Amino acid sequence: QVQLVESGGGLVQPGGSLRLSCVASGSGFGIYIAMGWYRQAPGKQRELVARITWHGTDYGDSVKDRFTISRGNANTVYLQMNSLKPEDTAVYYCNAETPGGSWGQGTQVTVSS
Repeated sequence: QVQLVESGGGLVQPGGSLRLSCVASGSGFGIYIAMGWYRQAPGKQRELVARITWHGTDYGDSVKDRFTISRGNANTVYLQMNSLKPEDTAVYYCNAETPGGSWGQGTQVTVSS
C-alpha cells in the first residue's frame, strides 16, 4: 500500500508563487510509477493540473506556462506554481498511478489579496 503526503499549500497573493511537495512511501514504489497533481475547487469536479511519467509531462490548459511539475527522486514530486491567480484556489491532491490509484489527503491553496 502506498501513502502520499502533500505539503506546501497556503495563502498567497495574486501573482505570487508556491511550491507543493508530495512524498510517497510504501513497498514497491519506483520511478516507473507516474505521479501527478489534481485540484478541486468548491462546486467543481477534480481536474488534472500536471502529470509526470517516465516519458514526459502533461499540463492542464489553464496552468501551462505557469506551473512546472518535477520529480526529485523516485518517491518525491513537486509542483512549482508561479503567477498564481484567484481561480487557482482549490484543494490540490497528489496522485500516484499505482494499481487502483493512490491519493494524498490534499493541501489547500488560496490565492487572494
